Amino acid sequence: MSTFRFQALRRATDRKPVHVEELDRKSAIFGSNVFGDKAMRQFLTPEAYKAVKAAAEGVKIDRKIADYIALGMKEWALSKGVTHYTHWFQPLTGTTAEKHDAFFETSFDGSDPVEKFGGSQLVQQEPDASSFPNGGIRNTFEARGYTAWDPTSPAFIFGTTLCIPTVFVSYTGEALDNKTPLLRALHAIDESATEVAKYFDKNVKKVTPTLGWEQEYFLVDSALATSRPDILATGRTLLGHTSAKGQQLEDHYFGSIPTRVLQYMRDLENECMLLGIPVKTRHNEVAPNQFELAPIFEETNLAVDHNSLLMDVMQKVAERHDFKVLFHEKPFKGVNGSGKHNNWSLATDTGINLLSPGKTPMSNLQFLTFFINTIKAVHDYEELLRASIASASNDHRLGANEAPPAIISVFIGDALSKVLDELEGVSKGKLSPEEKTDLKLNVVGKLPDVMLDNTDRNRTSPFAFTGNKFEFRAVGSSANCAVSMTTLNTIVAKQLKDFKNEVDALIEKNDLKKDEAIFNVLREYIKKTKAILFEGDGYSEAWEKEAKKRGLSNHKTTPQALKAKVSKKAVELFGEMGVMNHVEVESRYEIELEEYVKKIQIEGRVLGDIARNHVVPTAIKYQNVLIENVKGLKEIFGKDFEKIAKEQISLIKEISEHIEGINTKVEKMTEERKKANALTSTEKMADAYCDKVKPYFEEIRYHADKLELLVDDELWTLTKYRELLFTK
Repeated sequence: MSTFRFQALRRATDRKPVHVEELDRKSAIFGSNVFGDKAMRQFLTPEAYKAVKAAAEGVKIDRKIADYIALGMKEWALSKGVTHYTHWFQPLTGTTAEKHDAFFETSFDGSDPVEKFGGSQLVQQEPDASSFPNGGIRNTFEARGYTAWDPTSPAFIFGTTLCIPTVFVSYTGEALDNKTPLLRALHAIDESATEVAKYFDKNVKKVTPTLGWEQEYFLVDSALATSRPDILATGRTLLGHTSAKGQQLEDHYFGSIPTRVLQYMRDLENECMLLGIPVKTRHNEVAPNQFELAPIFEETNLAVDHNSLLMDVMQKVAERHDFKVLFHEKPFKGVNGSGKHNNWSLATDTGINLLSPGKTPMSNLQFLTFFINTIKAVHDYEELLRASIASASNDHRLGANEAPPAIISVFIGDALSKVLDELEGVSKGKLSPEEKTDLKLNVVGKLPDVMLDNTDRNRTSPFAFTGNKFEFRAVGSSANCAVSMTTLNTIVAKQLKDFKNEVDALIEKNDLKKDEAIFNVLREYIKKTKAILFEGDGYSEAWEKEAKKRGLSNHKTTPQALKAKVSKKAVELFGEMGVMNHVEVESRYEIELEEYVKKIQIEGRVLGDIARNHVVPTAIKYQNVLIENVKGLKEIFGKDFEKIAKEQISLIKEISEHIEGINTKVEKMTEERKKANALTSTEKMADAYCDKVKPYFEEIRYHADKLELLVDDELWTLTKYRELLFTK
């Protein structure tokens, strides 16, 4: 008997839900462990409080004031039992990083111990930069890098540690993290969008991009996860025959949440409330043992920080409940993968959502302006947007099971499609009084009717308008939102900047009124962007052919998609908008290619190990049982044994064929891996792993999964899909 597998199953089925106490009403505990406005007013001097608020708007903090802020922050943290502090940052590993230092210090002779934390420790630290991905920016012997406090994202307490959100840059100033380019992109879109918003309201002084992410994930019992070497090493199952029952009955989606899972969710929500993460929604997703949680939308930088923190918190809370959280985009073959839908919009400091239809013709013209400009930005930079969500894990998800395809398109629904069709008919130049009236009444004036329920949903669309926001559905569940949000905000910032220049030129040179100029420019954008609009089935072959005719890219693999990041067009875009210089752009391309290579390399090694050290020995063991059975039948029945043992003999042959198939394919895969490793170019290495090594994965899996169906269940060592997906 496969004791390890069955012991794991026994432990999993014997689990009892962990009891979770509600700490208090969510509104009462929300942000209790965050150095937010309430805590700052209590622990900071008025001068220090004003300095933090001003810093959030870009005003530099005086070092003396920083000491006062640090003192207040330390006293608040100590009052909550904190012992250590850390600069919490997001290096280019896709995860978060932290180095804990104790507040505790002693004098030179070891006497007079005190808790110390000054402005210098708050504002800046110097972690080792050489050990983080840098894409050639730093040499190994050049270790210096700096973390610098980001006052726009409040410090928080996790466990007994004060975490201070920071940026991470090299000694020479290049960004070594995901936060720095994001902050620059948010500044760029604030400037561009504010200038355009002033066409409609002179009082607008700031535009803030908002983000509401939806985090999908799988939960697997920790004992079952430990019994699968592939889950532990790669986050997904490299082998495993699909379960007879999967998601085809659609009985899991929005169903009753399993008791153990519900207790986990309640515990997680308690932690989120304390950390100021405004999670609101929880539910079963489509695939068995797949779930989702989503927050109330927030300012984008804070939302990105909260999602990165959440993923860490989810894993830690899961340990208390004997769960393993799987963020991989496709941990199980044959069922839905997991995404992280990014719901994005723009809000003014006057309280207006710029992507929400209003109640007057003027507010609806404003909506159409930002709506159409966003579509234009996606149209012009669809390859770059595709590159922003490219990863080895997301490649498995895109194109099936309700995930969008690799072709970037925009879905806006029938109602708005008709509005754009009417707007396209605007005549060039000055508008007649009748035309102005007609536009206001028939196009702009009727937009309030375009409510959420008038904009249908298309689950195969990578970028869809959903009533008052755009939903970037192609983002993967394991991704850091900062990467896609940096790209999206940058391309929209660039587009709005160009739009403003075009409108102003028409007003000045062609003597057009503001509304006429706006209508004229929008009309041209509608004509130019038709290729990106698509309302149909994103999975169909017809769409692939149609998209090719339209000139849209279809990069199905990460090495293909990432090339757009270092195109002349991309480098110029990021440079012009002040988001990244060419060194930062090129380094990220190198890092992401390296990450792709390493992930496929690890998967290949793990697959070869499992196939040869788990699957083949188990198959041989069962084959030997069959052989002994045939020998016994021969002894009993003599020359007639072949007829009686026909099925056993056939099974022995079939097992041998699959064993031979595994060994042959593993050897070939290993040879291709060696060839790829010998290449000196990271780009060529990534292509080799994608085109030469990775194709063997499915071929090896085919033989292994066939053996799973043939071998005695009690001998099979790997926990099966039915157990991973249906053990609650």
